[in-house]
Amino acid sequence: MILQNRLLIFFLPIILGFISSFSLPPYNYFFINFITFPLFFIFFISHYKKGKIVSFCIGWIFGFGYFISSLYWLTHSLTFEEIYKPLIPFALILIPLFLGIFYGLATLISSMFNLNNKISSIFIFSIIFGSVEYIRGFVLSGFPWNLIVFSLTEYLPMIQILSIIGTYSLNLLVINIFLIPSVIFFKYRKKEKLIFIFSTLLLLILNYFYGSSMLKKDLSVKKTDLNFLVKIVSPKIEINKFFQNYDSYELIEELIKLSSPNKFENSIFIFPEGTFASVYLDDLHQYKQLFSNNFSENHKIILGINRAENNKVYNSMAVIDKDTNISQIYDKNKLVPFGEFLPLESLLNKFGLKKITPGYGSFSKSFKREIIEINGINFLPLICYEIIYSGKLNYSKTDYDLILNISEDGWFGNSIGPYQHFSHLIFRSIEEGKNSIRSTNNGISAFINFKGEIINKIESTDRGVIEIRSLKFIKKTFFSSHGNKIFFYFLLIYTSLIFFLKKKGS
Repeated sequence: MILQNRLLIFFLPIILGFISSFSLPPYNYFFINFITFPLFFIFFISHYKKGKIVSFCIGWIFGFGYFISSLYWLTHSLTFEEIYKPLIPFALILIPLFLGIFYGLATLISSMFNLNNKISSIFIFSIIFGSVEYIRGFVLSGFPWNLIVFSLTEYLPMIQILSIIGTYSLNLLVINIFLIPSVIFFKYRKKEKLIFIFSTLLLLILNYFYGSSMLKKDLSVKKTDLNFLVKIVSPKIEINKFFQNYDSYELIEELIKLSSPNKFENSIFIFPEGTFASVYLDDLHQYKQLFSNNFSENHKIILGINRAENNKVYNSMAVIDKDTNISQIYDKNKLVPFGEFLPLESLLNKFGLKKITPGYGSFSKSFKREIIEINGINFLPLICYEIIYSGKLNYSKTDYDLILNISEDGWFGNSIGPYQHFSHLIFRSIEEGKNSIRSTNNGISAFINFKGEIINKIESTDRGVIEIRSLKFIKKTFFSSHGNKIFFYFLLIYTSLIFFLKKKGS
């Protein structure tokens, strides 16, 4: 009997976490969480009095099931070089085990409160779980990937409120709402249970109608017909090429051919991260003739490229002209652990390990993010997974018109990874109230408006070009003005509500 109980403590949470992961992109079965989260919560409050270790394990194992199902694709990045292939089984297990610790901490902290079959317990659990998710977004450089709220990615009316409260506050609310069906198992009268559930449905309906009305409204303060053309280029050059001896000249030629530049039309060409893997910015002049023969004075090119300076290497975004003259540079701020830099590098180098991307030494990170201005349009530059961070994206006081994200998602393979990565840009667009453009080599390239609506998209399996000739602009959103401090206001509101419910005996 004891053995059966112990197996249940491990088996049921991992199954519920695994099932919950299918609420995330690209599946988006968000309604699953109305079943899995209440069952997880009821199971937890039925077992947490068995001790702190049991309490921690329930959350930890739930998190393991959730993350192993939704982040298995991370191991695809280890398939390109032989030295990393033996590490695939370890990465497959260890990454979810590590991320699951955060959910283990959520249940461990929750166990310190006298949780029972009352509505106040749902609010206590929600505030702790939501706070731990917030911490996960910042600790050790942060990894706010696959927050519960991303289960609403495809339901735009439900997430328009992001422009007011932001991702972490909505994540807290979503966790709370998913837990409300737990009252079915509580010792309330039938009438009270119906009131709780009806109130939740009413909130969902009101939010839906609010979002729908925002989607229908023309919120733009101005529409600009650009006197130039923006071309988002998505070449789909196989990432395997960059681990072989390839002809850089041929690849650049291929990129230019896909771009189809018209020498007489003012144009901005946006090339993704990763297509110039073995060409450094200082070496770009070697291809000057190739650029000058195909582009003109009417053209600007934004591209992802590595650059070296003072014995440091940066993953950068650069603006060049037809003669490969450099006018503006942005160096990436948020680097991918193991992908772009190797933690404990001096130690791990002794075992023959290096960063996963081509090249031996780690990239260096910058601490500045300056606006890129071209033809009177201000671009906020974000490279790769810098789009996953909600909050203060714009370090400068200069307002901007477009979020510009370039990426190389070939590391994810033909998996669910590119869809999850892409979903973050929808959230940033609504939060910031900005149009977004995304150019990827192997991934989803798109033009998204400030409501999170996808105006045009190129799937990760395709190659092509997206053209933009006009833009609509809106004023700053409430969230973009106040950032994540709004989340702490929600914590105060929740704390007050919990005290009120406790006082009422609910």
